[in-house]
Amino acid sequence: MKFQEIKNNVFYCGLNDTERQIFDELIPLEHGTSYNSYLVKGSEKIAIIDTMYPPFTSEYIKNLKENGVNKVDYIIANHGEQDHSGSIPALLEEYPDAKVVTNATCKGNLMSMLFVPEEKIIVVKTDDEISLGNKTLKFILAPNVHWPDTMFTLIKEDNLLCTCDFLGAHYTFEDVFAVPSEELEKSAKRYYAEIMMPFRVMCKKYVQLIKDMKVDMILPSHGPVHKDPNYILDLYTDWTSDLGKNLVLLPYVSMYGSTEEMIDYLSNELNKKGINTLKYDIITGDLGDLAMSLIDGTTIVLGTSMVLAGPHPASVNIAYIASVLKPKAKFASFVGSYGWGGKLFDILGEILGKLRLDVIEPVQVKGKPTEETFKQLDTMVESIVERHKSVGLL
Repeated sequence: MKFQEIKNNVFYCGLNDTERQIFDELIPLEHGTSYNSYLVKGSEKIAIIDTMYPPFTSEYIKNLKENGVNKVDYIIANHGEQDHSGSIPALLEEYPDAKVVTNATCKGNLMSMLFVPEEKIIVVKTDDEISLGNKTLKFILAPNVHWPDTMFTLIKEDNLLCTCDFLGAHYTFEDVFAVPSEELEKSAKRYYAEIMMPFRVMCKKYVQLIKDMKVDMILPSHGPVHKDPNYILDLYTDWTSDLGKNLVLLPYVSMYGSTEEMIDYLSNELNKKGINTLKYDIITGDLGDLAMSLIDGTTIVLGTSMVLAGPHPASVNIAYIASVLKPKAKFASFVGSYGWGGKLFDILGEILGKLRLDVIEPVQVKGKPTEETFKQLDTMVESIVERHKSVGLL
């Protein structure tokens, strides 16, 4: 495969993985993913920025050789996770004079996860630079924009910023340059929701830092290269903002239809009041779709049936996922139906309690919803309306 030139002897040398259907054994992939690696040819030295996912190592090194890469001086590890750094040991065998350049935190990860020898590693800090002759690599530590070991690499003379996982997308392509589209935006949003949203505050900080840098292109480690940085930066500005949209999320599991009836009623009544809703069937829905909706939702009402003496395990799983993704939602409640007794909402409330949401009085019913149940749901609707008004969404 011939490498695609990005700018002035900076080349894309990554690979597409169109067959991969799930990432981190958790995240469904609609378009597979790419593992991006960048080759920088200076007048005196050569660097590779990020490497390759281990199952593709042989193909990756074969491509390097076929493209005339017979010497590598520096291997830049922006992050220690193996989809970016997994081929470092093989590269060090192929190019024994190469040194691995990374930060102190990532150094520890590379040594423990990949057994990279300590003597092969050069540790850098923010604003440190390495010269390749007519090109200079500058490093910017960005801890907790994903992992604590994350950093960015700026190719100074060409004003290209390699952001590792930050600003990426699980998306494959023929041409490395991004073409804005609804499909790409959705992929980038899913990626942000599932990977970056737990670090929203830090993401917001580094979005502004990159805007202030006024780079010419953004080169992430998954998904296409952004020749127009503002495209992805503007999306992240919206997604990382502190206030959600006028949206109530209604994830639910309903064993015999009673909880679903309550969710449907809430959705219809909230819509009448000018509030958008999104119903999500926990059993049949795509987890990525729910994660994306968590970016925008201001209120979450979780619906559950009871299994034995507690909430349905699928609803517990959704509560846990919401708690670790740390959405910007401000309000929450619960609805549900039970058969013979138990604690329907206690576990769910404890899990979501980590988000410090303002909890509206829940509604539960034994068996099917009654006239009294719908009155209680009406009260919940009015409470949600008042809360959306209080934050300026109505």
